[in-house]
Amino acid sequence: QVRLVESGGGLVQAGGSLRLSCVASGSVFSVNAMAWYRQAPGKQRVLVATITGGGSTNYADSVKGRFTISRDNAKNSVYLQMNSLKPEDTAVYYCTSAIMPFGAVRYIDYWGQGTQVTVSS
Repeated sequence: QVRLVESGGGLVQAGGSLRLSCVASGSVFSVNAMAWYRQAPGKQRVLVATITGGGSTNYADSVKGRFTISRDNAKNSVYLQMNSLKPEDTAVYYCTSAIMPFGAVRYIDYWGQGTQVTVSS
């Protein structure tokens, strides 16, 4: 069984910073692309940032220059450094990853349970 667990959310004032972490645990054989999504109240879940297995990154226009996604392959982890936070960044942030469990023959998309980020004005 594979699990993704996020941490690092919380309440911060506008202009502040937070660092989200997500670790894949359990029967993990290989991890491919990893990403962060967010879902604000009453809105659809949207992509924030992605990072490939080779380290290439991509960002939503709304967070470019403020957020940085990174990964530690040895720890099966992905991070999201969020700087210059704005009230509109308030959302539940979800980690997702394409993971091949031991004994599997293909990658499967897994999701974490989400972590709340609240930015006060």
